[in-house]
Order: sequence, then C-alpha cells, then structure tokens
Amino acid sequence: MPTNGLHQVLKIQFGLVNDTDRYLTAESFGFKVNASAPSLKRKQTWVLEPDPGQGSAVLLRSSHLGRYLSAEEDGRVACEAEQPGRDCRFLVLPQPDGRWVLQSEPHGRFFGGTEDQLSCFATAISPAELWTVHLAIHPQAHLLSVSRRRYVHLCPQEDEMAADGDKPWGVDALLTLIFRSRQYCLKSCDSRYLRSDGRLVWEPEPRACYTLEFKAGKLAFKDCDGRYLAPVGPAGTLKAGRNTRPSKDELFDLEESHPQVVLVAANHRYVSVRQGVNVSANQDDELDHETFLMQIDQETKKCTFYSSTGGYWTLVTHGGIQATATQVSANTMFEMEWRGRRVALKASNGRYVCMKKNGQLAAISDFVGKDEEFTLKLINRPILVLRGLDGFVCHRRGSNQLDTNRSVYDVFHLSFSDGAYQIRGRGGGFWYTGSHGSVCSDGERAEDFVFEFRERGRLAIRARSGKYLRGGASGLLRADADAPAGTALWEY
Repeated sequence: MPTNGLHQVLKIQFGLVNDTDRYLTAESFGFKVNASAPSLKRKQTWVLEPDPGQGSAVLLRSSHLGRYLSAEEDGRVACEAEQPGRDCRFLVLPQPDGRWVLQSEPHGRFFGGTEDQLSCFATAISPAELWTVHLAIHPQAHLLSVSRRRYVHLCPQEDEMAADGDKPWGVDALLTLIFRSRQYCLKSCDSRYLRSDGRLVWEPEPRACYTLEFKAGKLAFKDCDGRYLAPVGPAGTLKAGRNTRPSKDELFDLEESHPQVVLVAANHRYVSVRQGVNVSANQDDELDHETFLMQIDQETKKCTFYSSTGGYWTLVTHGGIQATATQVSANTMFEMEWRGRRVALKASNGRYVCMKKNGQLAAISDFVGKDEEFTLKLINRPILVLRGLDGFVCHRRGSNQLDTNRSVYDVFHLSFSDGAYQIRGRGGGFWYTGSHGSVCSDGERAEDFVFEFRERGRLAIRARSGKYLRGGASGLLRADADAPAGTALWEY
C-alpha cells in the first residue's frame, strides 16, 4: 500500500496540568511561563523532543512559540531558547499514578509551582511538582502496534479489540481517546470501552482507564495494576500483559484517521471497484470495495479517492475513471462542488464525472445534471468529536446550548439520511437550530445538517437555513456564518 501521506503518525502535542488543575503556559511577552490557564489552547500546547545527544533527557518545545523550556542553576525558568542548550534538558520521571515529574538534567532540581510562581529549584517532589499529561491532538485516530505493524480494530464477533489489520480500513479501525479524571479510555466505534482484561464494557470503569507514557515518540497505556496494554496471542487480542515496563510489544503509534466514504450515483447504486479496475456505480451493498479513503490537498483543496484494492482513482484516456494509480498526480485530483445534499466532481481535464448508461464513471460532462451528482456518505465517524479554532465542542453546563472553546470534548452520535446527517448528543437529544441562529442539543426530532468536506481534516456544517455553524466570541455554537471558512471549519 503506497504511503503518499496515507499513513501519517500524529505528532504528539500535549498540555501539562498541575496539581491545581492549571495548564503550563508559554507567554509571548517576555517568554515567561506560568500555570494560570484553566483550559488547553495554543499557548498551553507542548511537544516533547528527544535530546540530540541521544541520552535519556528530553526537550520541551512550545508549539505556540517554537521555543524551548529552560531552567537555570538558580531555578529560574523561561521559554526563550530558539535552539536547545544545556539548560533545556529535562528528565521525565513517571510516577505510579501516571503523572510526570520534570527534573532538570544538568542541575538535578524539580520543576513545579503555581500561577506565576514557577521554578525548577525543588530538591524533593511535592504535589506542586506533579504534572498530568493531556493530549492536545484530535482524539479520533488509528492505533498501530509497533511490534506487529498491525492496526487495532474492533472484532464484533469475538467481542474484543485486536491488532491484526494490515490497513486501517472501515469503521472498525476507528478509536476515540477519552480523557477523564487525568486518565484515558479507549473507546471503540460502537461506543464501548476497552478493559484491561480485553473485555469491552459500556461504562468507563476503573479497569478501563489508563495512564499514558511516552517512549521514543511512541505511546504506552498503563492500567491500574501497573501493567501495559499489548497485542496478545496469535489473534493479537489487545489486553494488559505481564510487563510492568513498556517494551516494543507495548508501544503504539497514533495515526491520522482520514475520512472513508461511499458514493451513491443517480441510479441509487454504490460506486465500486468490485468488478475490476473501472470505477462503476453498479453495486447494491456497502462493503470494502465500495469504500474509498478520501484525502484533501491542503493547497489546492482538491481530493483523491483511494480504493481498498490499492489504487487511486485516476483519469485515463477518453475520460474514463480507473482505480489504478499508485501515486498522487494531477490526474488523481478531483475538485468537489457542493450542491446541497449532493456533490459533483470535476476531473483534471476540466470536465465533470458522470455516470454512463452502463454504470461506469467518466469525466466527459461540461455541465452538472442528475447523472453528475453523487451522494457522499462519511462511514468512519459513527461517533464524532469536533474541534474549532478556539477548542472542542462540548455541552454547556445547565444549558441546552453548546460551547466551542473547551479543552475537554463531548462525543456525539451521527446518523445519515439522503445526503444529510443527524447529530445526537448527551441524553439522546438531537441538534437543531433555534431562534437567532442558536444551536441547541435537546431536540426530540432530528434536524438535517449537511457536511461539506472543505480542507484536509476539516469540514463545514450547513444548517437548514443555509448558514454554516461557527464558533463565536461568546463561545457558543451558532448557525450564522455565510461562508465555510475560519471559525466555520471544524476538525473532525
């Protein structure tokens, strides 16, 4: 399976939360650091880098400033260094409860404090020197076993998760990381949680909660008994093994989960590659051969479609469309035009893709009619987490409205009907648009929302009014944006 950006390990970005539930913050003014912020945003996001000297020390870089945290011999700390020096080297000391202690490697002192009174001068570890790791990446991803080079996915028949997939195909390969009580749960696509004995349960009980550890840029999940998740046995069943130290068997990569879609043509049949290399709308069932991985180029905003047989859609002679390309090129790129609940695709020859009388797809049309319109359905997000420019979408306490600036997130459930989605939240209530563009989450009847995939990893959501959902200055979700840009784009 060619890479071409299909399998991209996520850069692990995170926040550090102190004992008073405040985040380590790098300020632009004076390059000072403090622990005053109540939520995780850009200034509170950090990246862990290995020390170039190949030792056990690490470097902490502010993703906001691009500068490194440093601690001088007298305990003063700052985030000013553009290049890492000796004072930027720290040792990460994981504690039994999963929290971190950061120790200056050259000076041996511990980093901690509260508010704007941070220093690296403590000679002993107290609660003020303990930091909780809160991942800042989008929590829906694929999980790849480092030792087996296999993807974790849900096995409904065996009622377990297993690391035995050679590619992350289909909805079963989607995992959602749930952050709660300073720990993480692994949530399957059917909304169950992985317990350390390998069982899937409906509630995030203590044995389904894990602390995260980092080793050489990889992730390890430690259970409440100090053992680590690993693929076990020939089937690769995911459960806690015997090891109390993470080896290669206990390490995982998080990979970006690209949208996987099915397309339905005007003949009400699924677009497929089941009968060969020609892309045709000739199937009644929605299976692997009818599923395509969709990627949007960040610069051109054009998209590619990758098939389960290992080829990209590509324009061939006489306007034909075949799933045979092994590399991305101009002929594999398609421009998407959103037309209400339908989408039209324009190929590199400047013509629209249409369905011919025999069901085969070809880019031979100059105008868009019924045969040039397709229904596009996202299949690998049965549960949805949305993040905007200011934070995650989450229920507002004591209200039926939704916040858009939170560092924690709620998981919403999606259903699909005739080119539109229905969004269901906590308690089973549906999203709907209220007066003056407000978006509420306690509806008894579903309102249809149209998803438009506009950028790589980002979509726009259009309400029945024709307006787009956006995050506003009030922090509330509203349906009053005229264009799908800026605060009206959502990472999903």
